[in-house]
Amino acid sequence: MIRLEDILTPGRSLVNVPGGSKKRVLEQIANLIAREVPDLEMQVVFESLIAREKLGSTGFGNGIAIPHCRLSGCSAPVSALLHLDAPIDYDAIDGAPVDLLFVLLVPEAATDKHLELLRQIASMLDRKDVREKLRAASDNQSLYQVVLDVQNEH
Repeated sequence: MIRLEDILTPGRSLVNVPGGSKKRVLEQIANLIAREVPDLEMQVVFESLIAREKLGSTGFGNGIAIPHCRLSGCSAPVSALLHLDAPIDYDAIDGAPVDLLFVLLVPEAATDKHLELLRQIASMLDRKDVREKLRAASDNQSLYQVVLDVQNEH
């Protein structure tokens, strides 16, 4: 089974990210991933995330969004986690603004394993205690550590 710490890195776990707008945040995510994963191009990541949002917002409620998409040129799942400095309007299902984003990019030929990752992320973020810990993390390493700790409970 793929675990979240295998696809998330401290370098892709960011606190105090300037939000602004949904588009701006997705752009920053694309930039971050393109910097960290040389095979992936910023524009491709950005356009794929935007296209996915057009199908329906990935804002899941409770201030959480899980932007995700299939990506050509992506050979293995890639994840990023951002805590924004201020919540933004994200067309979430509950109408609440979003300040926590857990990104998941998967290969174009995505499998059940990849859907399982999405479920793992969603069920983790469903927990109020986890959301509180993520929001309380003061730096990138401690944000990443929250995810590790949750994974290691099992």
